[in-house]
Amino acid sequence: MIVRTTGEKETIRVGYALGKTLAKGAVVSLRGSLGVGKTVFARGIAQSLGIREAIVSPTFTLIQEYEGTLPLYHMDLYRIDSVEEFELIGGEEYLYGEGITLIEWSEKIQELLPEETISVTITLAEDGSREIRIEGSML
Repeated sequence: MIVRTTGEKETIRVGYALGKTLAKGAVVSLRGSLGVGKTVFARGIAQSLGIREAIVSPTFTLIQEYEGTLPLYHMDLYRIDSVEEFELIGGEEYLYGEGITLIEWSEKIQELLPEETISVTITLAEDGSREIRIEGSML
């Protein structure tokens, strides 16, 4: 599925729609260049889970946990250099957790991702719109 959005509100709505389809244990890979809207998309998923607190990119904390109708584990692996480093911080346990796991820069741990991982790739078009490609979901 490919969706084009022209602003933050639309990107949040697409994330929200995907979030409504997710079940316990879902892993969502968020890919795209810096500043393309991965965290904005994550806000939509968080809203679908009833999470009201601000969703920010966990670049420095690596993993941020939120409580909603299901727990949300939001990871940003931009600063991770290897699969081994990911394992050292205990990241692998979140891949098979009780909540929804969102992973920005998931390509760094590609070989660890569950087969059922939903892939969301966001790219910026020349006109400033965003193309959101969702693969593996029920949308």
